[in-house]
Amino acid sequence: MDELDLIRERADTVGFAPAEHLTPARERLLAAARGERPHRSRRWFWVAGASIGLAAAITAVVTLAPAEQVGIGVGVANADPVRVLTEAASAALKEPVKPPRPDQFLYVKTEYPDHHTREIWLSVDGTRDGLLARDTPLPGCHDGKEPYSGPYDPAKKGTLEDCRPSPAYHADLPTTADAMLAYLNTRPSAKDSTNSMGKTVLTLADEQALPPAAYAALFEAAAKVPGLKALDHVTDGAGRPGIGITWPQPGSRPGTQPLVLVFDTTTHQFLGTQDSAVTVKTFVDEAGQRPSS
Repeated sequence: MDELDLIRERADTVGFAPAEHLTPARERLLAAARGERPHRSRRWFWVAGASIGLAAAITAVVTLAPAEQVGIGVGVANADPVRVLTEAASAALKEPVKPPRPDQFLYVKTEYPDHHTREIWLSVDGTRDGLLARDTPLPGCHDGKEPYSGPYDPAKKGTLEDCRPSPAYHADLPTTADAMLAYLNTRPSAKDSTNSMGKTVLTLADEQALPPAAYAALFEAAAKVPGLKALDHVTDGAGRPGIGITWPQPGSRPGTQPLVLVFDTTTHQFLGTQDSAVTVKTFVDEAGQRPSS
């Protein structure tokens, strides 16, 4: 049995020790790697020989704390994007199941790195007039008609055109990962389906609302997309620390910045992107109404 076999055996058979022992163990290992002479009280750790000492040192780091605490779990460079999104799904399932009334509005406040703030009120069922920034009307689809909003045409100013309601609350979306993935695959453009799917995920998680089970399915479906990567030490548009999930952009031009979704390091809740942060998201009774603090 060589050193690696010994390490593997120890890692498989030894349980986790208390986390408070981790720091001295790591110090011993790092000191050995730097060639530093350990303190007399710690010499017993290394006198057993190079092979056994190295195996014991690595075993101590592996077994003294869970993976997250020794640098191989969520929140570090080796974070697994599938795990992050799976835990984001679990966090979504913990949200209360309380559907809004059809006549309510989804209020979303988004903050940006330049301290600019965006507020929007979107009709829950898509039939009522919403607002952007409290002064820009967002016409709803009333009885299948809405004001003309196409290219400028003086002849069509003030006229109505056919429409279908665009609800802000999606009660009918799938609640399983496979079904949600199939739904997402119907949305992207043919030019860049992977990147477009990422934008659809962002749209649904950002300025739209879903039942908790559908949110969970959304993140579980996202976890099935190949090419995702996790980034540690990222911040959202409001400066909140989190874990970033980069979305692949096949065929993109050199230098194109990837789409990065940011999740809270501890709760795994969706925070926004590196360029934006959803800081308030709730339902209110009227367009222009802010939630009480």
